[in-house]
Amino acid sequence: MKILAQALIAFVALEHIFILYMEMFAWETLGKKTFKGAMPDELFSPTKGMAANQGLYNGFLAAGLIWTFFISDEVWQYNIAIFFLSCVAIAGLYGSYSVSKKILYTQALPALIALAVVLAVR
Repeated sequence: MKILAQALIAFVALEHIFILYMEMFAWETLGKKTFKGAMPDELFSPTKGMAANQGLYNGFLAAGLIWTFFISDEVWQYNIAIFFLSCVAIAGLYGSYSVSKKILYTQALPALIALAVVLAVR
């Protein structure tokens, strides 16, 4: 069960590395495809700086999740995983409310599943 928890944490971290890449480096191409219909195409260029800032925050979430793999103390590892998965889940829930319902399934749900498995392992 611990291996499943770690695999899910890794999946959520990789997802946020992808989001970092999209928002920081491919906002006007991949971002446009990903958020098709969420905002008009002509707004991607003027919001490039804002998206890059959001991408950086997603990178911090990924870094926090990856950090859990390097913590030897199991209590701290558990606490840090809970914290960062909760941050991702809350951000995903807010994003699904404020931007697109799709974010509920692509960001919040994987984090909530990982969170549930991490809690079950404890």
